[in-house]
Amino acid sequence: MFNSLDAGRRLALRIVLLQLAAAAVVGAMFLPQGHREAVSAAAGGCVVALGTALMSAQVFGRLVGGATAFVRLLLGMLLKWAVVVGGLGLLLFKYKLPPLAAVTGLVAAYAVYLAAFRFKG
Repeated sequence: MFNSLDAGRRLALRIVLLQLAAAAVVGAMFLPQGHREAVSAAAGGCVVALGTALMSAQVFGRLVGGATAFVRLLLGMLLKWAVVVGGLGLLLFKYKLPPLAAVTGLVAAYAVYLAAFRFKG
């Protein structure tokens, strides 16, 4: 085995923290446009970070066999997408936050997710 379960947990924690940092940065960048835009951008990024955290908890819960690990990965991804789509729906339709800012925060958090796997050290 090349990677331990602890290495996966550490990488997942690092990604979640970087996504939260990206959400804060994007929120700060939208602050000159107004409070609602800043909150929307930060919340969009936080929704992705929450989805990543829940997926990581599902995937890296405990050591299991290969088939079970694959099923846990699929369930974790479904959980993540349900949280992201549901959270974005709440932000846009229930709280009526600006959609451009929310989607910008979401894209920034996903960019961190992709970059973390590209440049893992």
